[in-house]
Amino acid sequence: MISVDEFLRRHPADPAMAADAGNAEDATVTVGIEESDDGVRTASRDGRGDDGRRRFGRSRRSHSTSRSTSRSSWAAHEANDPSDADACREAALRLLDAAPRSSGTLREKLADRGYDADVAESVIARLRQVHLIDDEAYARSAVRYCVSRLMGGRGALMELSRRGVDRAMAQQVVAQAEAEGMFEEAAWELGRRYAEKTEGMEPERRRRRFWSAGGRKGHNPDTLRRVAQELL
Repeated sequence: MISVDEFLRRHPADPAMAADAGNAEDATVTVGIEESDDGVRTASRDGRGDDGRRRFGRSRRSHSTSRSTSRSSWAAHEANDPSDADACREAALRLLDAAPRSSGTLREKLADRGYDADVAESVIARLRQVHLIDDEAYARSAVRYCVSRLMGGRGALMELSRRGVDRAMAQQVVAQAEAEGMFEEAAWELGRRYAEKTEGMEPERRRRRFWSAGGRKGHNPDTLRRVAQELL
């Protein structure tokens, strides 16, 4: 059994404990990140590129096998006693040992394992006290990762929501990043990459591809318009 003391020795308490959480918790930030034929990674909901081809993902057979394995793993960790606070804490520590998580995501995971809501809440409150959960640090790390993927403010807000970050907290962190020009610079970098990769194409086609990518990444339309006018 892993104890809080042992966990803290292995993971020293740090307000920035969620650094690079995006890399650790998920292989991608958005649903269906793809590599387009112009070399710029964009996101789509079905994982298909502009030509309709599937850009990534496992076969149905391997995906089915993975889901079966996940179900077996989930069943193995299902709570024997929903009111057992020690077991709930153990489950929470194991989840955090695997990857940084927001309190919202952790709450959902513990509920999935069958623990009572009040028991899970008390465990989460204790983990906050010892700085093993820091939603603000987690959110800031996730936003930095979104920016590294050249996403915009709207895309980052959706991603934080998907990761279980409280909406008010997510809006606060995204607004600060917006004020610092992080999403503006991401849009310009996206534009520069498209300008380079689509050089020689018809202007209308270049702009259309850039607008499509920028929209999927959740950028502000006004920002995309300025970038397109300047670079494309």
